[in-house]
Amino acid sequence: MTNNLDFEKPLLELEKRIDGLLSYAASAKIDLSKEITALKKRLERLQKETFSNLTPWQRVLVARHPLRPYTLDYISGIVEDFVELRGDRAFADDKALVAGLGRIGDNRVLVIGHQKGRNTEEKIERNFGSAHPEGYRKALRLMKLAEKFNRPIVTFIDTPGAYPGIGAEERGQAEAIAVNIREMALIKVPIIVFVIGEGGSGGALGIGLGDKVFVLENSYYSVISPEGCAAILWKDRARAPEAAQALKLTARDLKELELIDQALPEPLGGAHRAPEEMAKTIKAAIISSLAELSKIPAGQLLEQRYEKYRRIGKFAQSE
Repeated sequence: MTNNLDFEKPLLELEKRIDGLLSYAASAKIDLSKEITALKKRLERLQKETFSNLTPWQRVLVARHPLRPYTLDYISGIVEDFVELRGDRAFADDKALVAGLGRIGDNRVLVIGHQKGRNTEEKIERNFGSAHPEGYRKALRLMKLAEKFNRPIVTFIDTPGAYPGIGAEERGQAEAIAVNIREMALIKVPIIVFVIGEGGSGGALGIGLGDKVFVLENSYYSVISPEGCAAILWKDRARAPEAAQALKLTARDLKELELIDQALPEPLGGAHRAPEEMAKTIKAAIISSLAELSKIPAGQLLEQRYEKYRRIGKFAQSE
């Protein structure tokens, strides 16, 4: 599988030319700094033009980029003294959803997030980031633990959706997600949510209800995948780009619709181009959000959370 997207090809060609000139200049011991500088400026202009005008479907492709940072990447870059906690105490440990305690700045927190795999073995082990019911029950068990010890909760969403297999349905997939949504509305500690890649359907909502919801610039958050939507509406998955446009699933669309609190900007070219920079942006958002939310009494926090979700959606009434 290639790590490059079609619309990135002109950028990659320029990067190869720059690398070639750098290599030639070093081996031939000649000064090509002017040519290299000119090409770098041209590359930066092209990157800005390309990534500022991506279609919704292209943003979906960036959200799925195989080199895009996953939950464990952000944990390693943001969370200190992280200790992973496993199991739902009823059936099994779901490796598609990781969770544990750690410290972000001066804040001791619980971190929960979907985790995909990089290679075939990891993808199978992590079930491609699609959690089973035991994953959501593990998340809820640990959220209750965080509430008991007054630890804020940070979640990272990156899933095409909850696993739809027969076994998962038999073990109560829909019920597990529904209970999580209900209970997250009542947990008396701050909850901060980040959509870092794919935000698919109930699989995302199972850890997605919070006081602050952030979506990265090239992530998406939707009731269904564009391919699934196209298959249902037009019986043709090839019309996924059209479905992506109609679903209003990008961070910009979601902010305009007042479904999220903030669209977080990504480094030029996407989070996979500068994961350390993206991690710093997320860390800053967490610290500033916790500074704000920690001042709010628990009862008021729950009331604000309730009102936040009551305000979602608009309707018109006619006589």
